[in-house]
Amino acid sequence: MGDTSTDVNTNNSLKRPDFNSPFYLHPSENVASTLLPVVFDGTSYRSWRRTVLRALFVKNKTGFINGKIVKPSFTDPSFMQWERCDDMVTSWILSSLSPELRDSLQYVNNAKELWEELEDRYDQTNGCKLYQLQKEINDLVQGTLDVTGYYTKMKKLWEEMSAIDVNSQCSCVCTCGGKVKMYKAEQDRRQTEGNK
Repeated sequence: MGDTSTDVNTNNSLKRPDFNSPFYLHPSENVASTLLPVVFDGTSYRSWRRTVLRALFVKNKTGFINGKIVKPSFTDPSFMQWERCDDMVTSWILSSLSPELRDSLQYVNNAKELWEELEDRYDQTNGCKLYQLQKEINDLVQGTLDVTGYYTKMKKLWEEMSAIDVNSQCSCVCTCGGKVKMYKAEQDRRQTEGNK
């Protein structure tokens, strides 16, 4: 009898799910689950992207789109788990796209390929977009907005411009201070243009 209870306890502990594993899927998570309440229609990509990354981070699934969770070989015992989770992440992302975009991406092979395709299509630093944002900042007036509303609109435009601007996204380690000076000079130039 003592050996049987030990075997039962050992078997139960082996079946306990690892909630920290990227392969763990909560029972409520399925293909019909939505990742986001908002559908991406081709506009405001950076905002949508940030929201997707946050949602996948919470679910411990960002490794499927950034390549950190590498597809195991077909003979690896974790292959089926990887494939199931990758298909789930792919489904979540596809379901957060408008029907037109979803149709054009149905034949991607995995979540990483889907993410890279979205990045290639929509994450382009666009001179026209930078110009448009600069113009919106220049044209923004308080008008009937209260101070908080005006500040919020201005802050949103500045943050969007900063997110799009390639110079502010450089991840190089600079020891001479040139990067900081270049960024400051660019900000000063934009503010000067905005005051004209």
